Amino acid sequence: MAILALFLGACSTIEVTTGSSLPDTNSTKSITVFSLDNYTDTPQAGKRVSNLIEGILHAKGYTVIQSIDLGEKTLKEQVQIAKNNGSDYFLNGGVTEWRYKTGIDGEPAVSIQCKMIKVSSSEVAWSATASSNDWGNSSLGTTAQQMLENVFELD
Repeated sequence: MAILALFLGACSTIEVTTGSSLPDTNSTKSITVFSLDNYTDTPQAGKRVSNLIEGILHAKGYTVIQSIDLGEKTLKEQVQIAKNNGSDYFLNGGVTEWRYKTGIDGEPAVSIQCKMIKVSSSEVAWSATASSNDWGNSSLGTTAQQMLENVFELD
């Protein structure tokens, strides 16, 4: 039984690289979450990941201002929007993989990069890069959520 559990656990992988730690929930008024840029062939992958991130940040106790539907904005525009809505930080980044791999199992594969930027200085306060894949019977959403929960626990 232990060997089977070891084998099954090895088929699902999550790789996360992060710098610094997330801002403290007690000292953060709010975080504006923008849609992550979509570098995949899958329509709206950036919005899908941003929506998952929004839910995870809420669950961690942050006040989140959703700006996912604003479309692509320059860094300067993002700073101004976050400043106007009173946020201390804003989150942006990109999705580089959101697909089912080809082959018999069609395994889900997700890769993202995101960063939290301090509004007052426009400096990156926290960043992470993560990739994950799972069994062929798993969904992209489930695989992404498990990966993102790991990403936002690394503080």
